[in-house]
Amino acid sequence: MLDLTKKPYNLTKEQIQQLHEQVQSMSLDDKIGQLFFVIGQDEEQVDIKEFIQTYRPGGMMYRPAPAEKIKRQLTAAQDASDVPLFFSANLESGGNGIITEGTWFGMPLQIAATDDPKQAYELGNVAGYEAAQVGCNMSFSPIVDIDKNFRNPITNTRTFGSDQERVIQMAAAQINGLQENGILPVIKHFPGDGVDERDQHLLSTVNSLPADEWMASYGKIYQTFIEQEVSSIMIGHIMLPAWERKISPEITDADLRPASASKHLIDGLLRDKLGFNGLAITDATPMIGYNAILPREELLPATINAGIDMILFNKNINEDYAFIKKAIENGTLSIERVEEAVLRILATKLTHGLFEAITPETLELKQAAHAEKAEAAAKKSVTLVKDRDQLLPLTVERYPRIRMVVLGDSDDGGFKEGGKVSDLFQKQLEALGFDVSLYDRQRLDFHEIFEEGVAEMNEKFDLALYIANIETASNQTTTRLDWIHLMAADAPWFMKSIPTVFVSTANPYHLFDIPTVSTYINTYTGNKESIEAVIRKMTGTEVFEGINPVDPFCGDFTAKL
Repeated sequence: MLDLTKKPYNLTKEQIQQLHEQVQSMSLDDKIGQLFFVIGQDEEQVDIKEFIQTYRPGGMMYRPAPAEKIKRQLTAAQDASDVPLFFSANLESGGNGIITEGTWFGMPLQIAATDDPKQAYELGNVAGYEAAQVGCNMSFSPIVDIDKNFRNPITNTRTFGSDQERVIQMAAAQINGLQENGILPVIKHFPGDGVDERDQHLLSTVNSLPADEWMASYGKIYQTFIEQEVSSIMIGHIMLPAWERKISPEITDADLRPASASKHLIDGLLRDKLGFNGLAITDATPMIGYNAILPREELLPATINAGIDMILFNKNINEDYAFIKKAIENGTLSIERVEEAVLRILATKLTHGLFEAITPETLELKQAAHAEKAEAAAKKSVTLVKDRDQLLPLTVERYPRIRMVVLGDSDDGGFKEGGKVSDLFQKQLEALGFDVSLYDRQRLDFHEIFEEGVAEMNEKFDLALYIANIETASNQTTTRLDWIHLMAADAPWFMKSIPTVFVSTANPYHLFDIPTVSTYINTYTGNKESIEAVIRKMTGTEVFEGINPVDPFCGDFTAKL
């Protein structure tokens, strides 16, 4: 039962009465519109004013674009709406989640590697400031998942690691930074990602923890933030069978549902057991992990009936709106439940000042100052995992000729932040006096692949430097090393004979695939600041300060040798 006098709202009776009157004055189409959190519309493709007046959405989520354009589009949409809109973005790693000029501060796992909550605060502060400059008022972050399974391709560097206490500490600091800039944080992804090794973008994943173990880990995280009055939670397409069975012992396997359609997990666990009174928003509903549950016509009403208030994104927007309207008309979805959701949406907007919010007239992004803060985070986070044969520091006297092999470095896939790192490494090493030759994966030397020995290799280079920029991305099944399939041509078969250093600018778990390499370093983020920091540290001009927020050895003792 929604009680707006309680946290996270704490509204007066007068405020509550005004909200009830506002809901009753809205048309059915107005109410249905508030349930949808749609994808941000591009002014080059649609008339934004006409779109808002037609569909009347409760919120819009934008992907990165130039700041002036984002600000113009958000202003147009807000001006066209009778009810203030939520404007959100994935501000997980900086202001680059909403504007192309934004600061890529650092992936959450990098921030965790600093072991300094001040850096997590700055992550939220920098991202929040830049987002607020263009009219953004909500962030789909922080991520409070626990990276329990190193094989998971979508949590990984997007999390604060595998220690739940560090997750709580870092996420709380990030929240403070966001809120100080007027940004409403949405923690995610309830009931918790990171146990399964699969990606919920591709199927409904499973949090397989027993009920008591879940409550002592993920449950503790959510309980902590609920007590701290977090006002919004994103609901994942993630199953939690142990708790569904605990709440409903007679439930069959066929009736188990991901949280995004489970009344047991939302009304039962999240609201009744954990006491969450705030706004519940689904993760993106175009995901296969959502659409594989039920026919979409049944699924959208089931989502609202489960206790969720807002549906993130749509497929065919007219069809999705029609599915909700039809369910109301035939009684599958009661108007009372819809009005409760709308009341919660409006109360959240009121509580967070959206009815009075004003976008700054001029843009002031503070890019130089924010870059300095990103540099400070990079300095504290780069982690030397092992240097068995004491190959460090790298100096021109010891290793004048470096062969550099870059793995990944692809723009393919969602959530990728930085693109390519090859040029940054090569240019900076060459500026220090190293002779750097980049391995060409497109033009293979067949003599080298099939016949070349150690002596011939030694004639070409003194050290092999491997850079893995294999980023976390949606809709992929792995972030593992994928050598050239012809004889693993780019793999360092010679690493016991020729000095070999491996640097990962993303996934911290590559020792699983190359456990016997001598020297392994994690930077967690492929931004300019982190690359500059790792080069300083590899060349001995700066000490390594980062800690391991996850087990980089993946439980394999051979990786420690």
